[in-house]
Amino acid sequence: MSVIDEVKQRTDIVEVIGQYVTLTKSGHNFRGLCPFHSEKHPSFFVYPEQGSWHCFGACATGGDVFSFIMKKENIDFGEALRILAERAGVSLPTRVEPSAKREERERLYQINEAAAQYFHDLLLNAKAGEKARSYVAGRGLSAETLAKFRLGLSLNSWEALKQHLTEIGYAPEELAAAGLTREAEGGKSHDYFRNRLMFPICDLKGNVTGFGARALDDDSMPKYLNSPQTLVFDKSHTLYGINLAAPAIRERDFTVMMEGYMDVITAHQNGFDNAIAAMGTAVTESQINTLKRLSRNLILALDADEAGREAMLRCVGYENILDAEVRVITPPEGKDPDDVIREEPTRWQQLLDKAQPVIDYTFDMTTAGLDMTSARDKTLATDRLLPVISAIKNPIRQAHYLQKLASLVNVDERRLEAELARLKQTPSRYKAPKQEAVSPVPPSITSRPVEEYCLALLLQHPELKGYQAQPSPEHFENSENREIFTGWQKAEDLSVLKASLDPTLLEHFDYLLDYLKKKAVPTNQIERRYADCVLNLRKKYLQGLEVRRAEIFALEAETGGAGADLAKLEAEGIEPSAQLLEVFRQTRHQAKSQGAKE
Repeated sequence: MSVIDEVKQRTDIVEVIGQYVTLTKSGHNFRGLCPFHSEKHPSFFVYPEQGSWHCFGACATGGDVFSFIMKKENIDFGEALRILAERAGVSLPTRVEPSAKREERERLYQINEAAAQYFHDLLLNAKAGEKARSYVAGRGLSAETLAKFRLGLSLNSWEALKQHLTEIGYAPEELAAAGLTREAEGGKSHDYFRNRLMFPICDLKGNVTGFGARALDDDSMPKYLNSPQTLVFDKSHTLYGINLAAPAIRERDFTVMMEGYMDVITAHQNGFDNAIAAMGTAVTESQINTLKRLSRNLILALDADEAGREAMLRCVGYENILDAEVRVITPPEGKDPDDVIREEPTRWQQLLDKAQPVIDYTFDMTTAGLDMTSARDKTLATDRLLPVISAIKNPIRQAHYLQKLASLVNVDERRLEAELARLKQTPSRYKAPKQEAVSPVPPSITSRPVEEYCLALLLQHPELKGYQAQPSPEHFENSENREIFTGWQKAEDLSVLKASLDPTLLEHFDYLLDYLKKKAVPTNQIERRYADCVLNLRKKYLQGLEVRRAEIFALEAETGGAGADLAKLEAEGIEPSAQLLEVFRQTRHQAKSQGAKE
């Protein structure tokens, strides 16, 4: 079994996606509001038996647990695999890093260090830094704080940093590898950061791995810009300020996780030096595991906006990783942590002292605006909160919140216990296809033969790249197949493709290269075989959608969701086949006729 298949087998897709989406039971599957677009009626479905998900609304896309994490966290396949492997307790193959790779890593640290020093000197001394100095002074930052965090300035110039670093001995290709320059039209390169306040980002050891940058011109977009992913910088693994906060985190035995650079800097300046920031609101398991090695106690202090609130809700599942209660701070409406700390440090300390358990916060957020004397709203609250309670691994805490929910909706606790037991009994782990012990074929190959055959044709016959009919990435259900296909679309040749792939995909890639060697396709049949593959992939994809749509409409009809619910589904773009629509209408007609007779 490949490591990818082992991770899939050990991963509960409902549990993973449930950290981002409030899911409710829908037949054998689960449904919720799509996390990738705004909607009022749930069109996002999770299929635990197939280990897949699909949005039938505006996104019209889906995939497996890897593709969900990739899309939600905006990371590549390799990083998604590492996050899920760590969560599932699967050890990825380790290789001793070649000395050349270690040397390259050290060289990138040196380049970033030189860039950080250059930016810092410009902020402190350059005439062009007056606007930036005025900005940091307006934010109340002291000279000591500027030095501690090594804030800097990138000039409003296309090649100032590039010229400086090349003059002191760094090659243009090294600057590109560090993410400090980018290629422009015509093959020339220019500085990646221009006219921005610079925030060096360090790892636990204090190595500068990358930069965050705030625009000094209100018209510049984006307002905040991070270094691109490099050999030493990976946003999903990074915590801003971790090198400075680690001693205080260990000493005080808790971490305060914030959202922005200025939040952390202001906190440290005012003595709250156990503060760090996630790189945006997408907190990852890798970041949580880094903090776990310092302290199991975590307080979330994200901005008081919708993104911050959603980030807090997503972190409910991290309590299981930390094996401790995660708490949250809710700043006053309209204020960020930075604002509160600058204006009233004592008020901030009070908020820390009164931090609320994240599940209590989830209860409050879920029931806000609901009428708890209404049967409909009681049902809504139960449907949203019971899956959260079900995910709690600590039995005492789970019992506590089950009692709280029973009291909230004024329902006998035993009824909720029965519903909780039903949720737990639902088969939710993806079972990988059984494999014969003597078979050398990876499990993923046998389960997706059309996908592999199509990829094998593409890899072994480069001329097919010019063929008019091509599959879409969404036609490949397995993320590893989809990754190789999308890489093939971009690569000039197989060597470039292989170099671009994550190392965990190379075994699968080599298998595909050998896939047709024992049964070579006659030259005059290559295009026809490929055309058949493309058609079969599309047909298989559409058939799968049709089956899933049928389940949705059958469930709506079964639960009495006639006219109004059908209209909602159609408004979300979930359209049944003509036959299914006719069945649905007949069901509605029969229900009306039965009602008239009664």
